[in-house]
Amino acid sequence: MQPDFLIDSRHKSFPLTAQPLRASGIAARGWNVLADDLPYPLAVIRQSALAHNVRWMQDYAERHHVAFAPHGKTTMSPQLFDLQLKGGAWGLTFATVHQLSVGLEAGVRRAIIANQVMAPADLDGLDALLSRHDGLRVWFLVDSLAQLRCIEEWAQAHGSRRVFDVLLEVGVPGQRTGVRTLEEAVALAQAAHVSPAVRLGGIECYEGLIAQCSTEHDAPAVAELVRRVIEIAKACDAQGWLPSDKPILSAGGSGVFDLVMPLLQGANLARPFQGVLRSGCYVTHDHGTYRRLLKQVEQREGLHDSLQPALEVWAMVQSVPEPGLALLTCGRRDISHDMEMPSAQRWAPRGAVSPQAAPAGWKINALNDQHAYLRFDPAGESPAVGDRVALGIAHPCTTFDKWPWIPVVDDAWNLIGAIETRF
Repeated sequence: MQPDFLIDSRHKSFPLTAQPLRASGIAARGWNVLADDLPYPLAVIRQSALAHNVRWMQDYAERHHVAFAPHGKTTMSPQLFDLQLKGGAWGLTFATVHQLSVGLEAGVRRAIIANQVMAPADLDGLDALLSRHDGLRVWFLVDSLAQLRCIEEWAQAHGSRRVFDVLLEVGVPGQRTGVRTLEEAVALAQAAHVSPAVRLGGIECYEGLIAQCSTEHDAPAVAELVRRVIEIAKACDAQGWLPSDKPILSAGGSGVFDLVMPLLQGANLARPFQGVLRSGCYVTHDHGTYRRLLKQVEQREGLHDSLQPALEVWAMVQSVPEPGLALLTCGRRDISHDMEMPSAQRWAPRGAVSPQAAPAGWKINALNDQHAYLRFDPAGESPAVGDRVALGIAHPCTTFDKWPWIPVVDDAWNLIGAIETRF
């Protein structure tokens, strides 16, 4: 995984007594998580699961005959962007112009900014990136005439001839961005078609916020969104407002991506469209929210051996102040908690060089900035001071952003590489 980068004691969980090194040289140090060679807490990515996930999701997209542009905001890691692109990704997705600039370091040449761009400084930046990188194609989202006016006013103020590629975003009532009605979509598409500042490249939506981890709810709810997007695509195409060569249809979070396949495959459309799937959390998956959502996907599609959790945070038991309670050296500064609490996955008693499964009754029920509260039955297996516990996550996005670097480990917990993040 490239590009290489320098790691030193300014990086959280790098040993203060160790000499700086480049990521490419980390395997030569011979460090091992369970040898306590690095301080805790320590986020790690299991290489075997990471490689499996990259292959699996790319294969999934190819089996369904759609392009894959994984969402880079999940990891913001040039090394992982490089891995995804070399694995066959059509492009990458980002949420901001700044994130796009990081992706360019990894060599991306097709990108979707799955968000509205309108601030003058962001338009300045995107214009500069497009000028600097020959052959770069970037599409961002538009969802209102007011946003379109902001873009046109920027162009007029700068005397710019730049024509930005855009996708019309279709939203869900009561939720995030995107036009709500066919009438709004048609009015915006018509305005974009005649605008000197933008070029309408297709239609976009995001189905992830619909999901409730129940096929009975999710399938019809997403199907309704798909129906609306196809209706809008047909209306825009009938007016000649979409490109003559394969307009884009894009959707796909990490939870119910199978349910938008009829849209991405251009169901009921008179000519070919380019379907683009944008899942992001798949790359390391998780032990919670997305794992449960994936079980629903597996049942709907008859899948086996799908995504594997690759990211976890190791912590040490620092105190057992009373029966049934242990405090771990991991807190809100180190691990995601926005969707649900972390979960105890592995346990390595003090001195052990290989972990075992954590007892089923061990539960994290609270976090402080630097502490995790592990509750357990004192009549059963109990953690002791100095033990190590691996915590699984829910929602990888908000674990990645807490770590400027993350070691990559093999199945024996040897450090064999590292990735950096650029939030």
